[in-house]
Amino acid sequence: MSMDAASKEPLYGFLPRRVKGNQVRKAMEHELNPFTKQPHTAQYRKILATRQKLPVFAQMDEFLKMFSENQVIVMVGETGSGKTTQIPQFVAYSDLPHTRGKIVACTQPRRVAAMSVAKRVADEMDVQLGRQVGYSIRFEDMTEPGTTFLKYMTDGMLLREAMNDPRLERYSTIILDEAHERTLATDILMGLLKNLVKQRSDLKLIVMSATLDALKFQKYFGLRSDTTAPLFKVPGRTHPVEVFYTQEPEPDYVEAAIRTVLMIHRAEDPGDILLFLTGEEEIEEACRKIKIEADDLTNQDPDSVGPLQCIPLYSSLPPQQQQRIFDPPPPPRTSTGPPGRKLVVSTNIAETSLTIDGIVYVVDPGFSKQKVYNPRIRVESLLVSPISKASAQQRAGRAGRTRPGKCFRLYTEKDFMKELEEQTHPEILRSNLSNTVLELVKLGIKDLVHFDYVDAPAPETLMRALELLNYLAAMDDDGNLTALGSMMAEFPLDPQLAKMLITSTEFKCSNEILTITAMLSVPNIWLRPNNQRREADAAKAKLSVPDGDHLTLLNVYNLYKLNEHNKGWAWQNFISQRSMIQAENVRNQLQRVMERFEIDSISVTDEKKLYQNIRKALVCGFFMQVAHKEGEKGSYMTVKDHQVVGLHPSCGLETQPEWVIFNEFVLTTRPFIRTVSELRPEWLIEIAANYYELESFPDGETKRALQRVINKRAGRPVAEIGYATKRSGKQLAAEIESANNGRPVKKQKTGRGG
Repeated sequence: MSMDAASKEPLYGFLPRRVKGNQVRKAMEHELNPFTKQPHTAQYRKILATRQKLPVFAQMDEFLKMFSENQVIVMVGETGSGKTTQIPQFVAYSDLPHTRGKIVACTQPRRVAAMSVAKRVADEMDVQLGRQVGYSIRFEDMTEPGTTFLKYMTDGMLLREAMNDPRLERYSTIILDEAHERTLATDILMGLLKNLVKQRSDLKLIVMSATLDALKFQKYFGLRSDTTAPLFKVPGRTHPVEVFYTQEPEPDYVEAAIRTVLMIHRAEDPGDILLFLTGEEEIEEACRKIKIEADDLTNQDPDSVGPLQCIPLYSSLPPQQQQRIFDPPPPPRTSTGPPGRKLVVSTNIAETSLTIDGIVYVVDPGFSKQKVYNPRIRVESLLVSPISKASAQQRAGRAGRTRPGKCFRLYTEKDFMKELEEQTHPEILRSNLSNTVLELVKLGIKDLVHFDYVDAPAPETLMRALELLNYLAAMDDDGNLTALGSMMAEFPLDPQLAKMLITSTEFKCSNEILTITAMLSVPNIWLRPNNQRREADAAKAKLSVPDGDHLTLLNVYNLYKLNEHNKGWAWQNFISQRSMIQAENVRNQLQRVMERFEIDSISVTDEKKLYQNIRKALVCGFFMQVAHKEGEKGSYMTVKDHQVVGLHPSCGLETQPEWVIFNEFVLTTRPFIRTVSELRPEWLIEIAANYYELESFPDGETKRALQRVINKRAGRPVAEIGYATKRSGKQLAAEIESANNGRPVKKQKTGRGG
């Protein structure tokens, strides 16, 4: 190549994985974009100047050398060091995936981070988001096959891709970011990739963590038992943070947080505030109260208190609104007035996943919502729980990014020292693993007990998952995936929802079940503003279907479509337009998966029959989530697990039916079941005979009630058969068949049935 041609080729002389820092810096300064061959924009130059100040940028040479020489690297960099945005770009310059038809993947535990970081990196590389740089999250793929070579994705999406391509051949380098969060998908990916790098010498792996538990990862990824993976450390750019504790424990942390924010706004020097709360409702309520109080403060004393802008941040917010956290603070009201201040009220997304410049004050009540699973009663709940010391340190660190900051912990120093655990428990130790087990078995991993976990889950949790999949007919008694199970694994859904959707054609209501599944897969559709609760409840009552909440969801979707997605209609009926748009998107994606498997979209025209068939289809997936009414006080007992529960206040059933099927179990003030529909007990025996084998049932009212149903259907006196009579599922089916005038009971095609 002539010198003149070389000047037009920014990557001239680059050899894959043997690239040095000075070559990359030169290419970045080149007038042409190396990836589009277009001239660089002025905005690119401006952003590049900012990037060059990041701590990780100073270590480019060192990183590229280590990347050239090693297959696996463990990397530790404090939040804000630039590792999430810069390292994948450095890798792209060294790996040159676009010249080899490959992709560099960077996984994130959270959807918000995958989208937000991909947008930032596309800007930094001066390319269009969705082309050379893209993202992939559940129900949304913003990539272009053949063009995208740097892909940010949720860890769950990479795990799903591995099911169909266990060697992940399209990827040349995989970067697992935020590994310290120890999500279920990241932990499983670590196990798969540890094995895969031994099989694929051309695959490079980088594990990035924000905390100093790197030694555990280094040992785990040591390619021999006596070696550890090399460590690459990036210093954060932190200033000292002064930490304050409360003298006494706070009885109401939300109220205490609001008081603290207003105190900072009134008394502290300029600088933005970050407040950590646990979820959407809490955040929106706090923002509402703070806005009222802050406006009052500014109006009362405009010379000393500037405007305060409150910005919420949680995962179900639309991307445009999430981007508001990067806006500058509001300007002063007058040219000589006090400066404005920005307050971001966030879940733990802002702990490590996203870096917000300008934060000087952090308010940390010390709680987050964490998944907790009890395998004995098969209940997975999100509970507000104390955070770990590691999380508390991360939160405090957010205050020292741009200048010395302050962190206000709304708990005592004694509680910090004695009550908080050192590290957050890995999610794999506190989750329902049925989805994970289905994915692993689909990947061909049958020995689940000896899989190389970073931290192994309890055997009981694995057994419960296998049992559920066996009852759902996704796995046979030998632990093999059935044809149905293999199909279920292809749907980005929990196994129960996937089973319900696939089998709904048998009941001629797959169209409706598809809608219900989509509606169950998006954030809550009902809006209930604090100052309009009565109006919201009245609007919901008008849309409710007496037979159950699942049918109400179907009704809302159909009316939304009928009203041509009208925003005004959604607003009048206190329906979240955002959730409805998401539901339509999810429905379209699931329909594409159904078409791939030639599952027809069908409906029954007779409404009464349709509603009955829909509830039968619900039983196909959720027969293990059934409760029976106990006594007159409105309490229910879950079948087999004997948990006493109440119908959640949001439930729209007009009566309290004897039998109900529910979508989720929630623990708030007491145990509740939510999204509930009425069902007939004979459907349980008809559709899930193996699960409802009475000889394996605990004694009690539920067993007696089921016994009465069987006797009635077999045409005998209701009380004729006592508990002592043991009958198998086949005998049960035969009894019902004779009562059915010889019509056979609906049986599963594979597995243990149900």
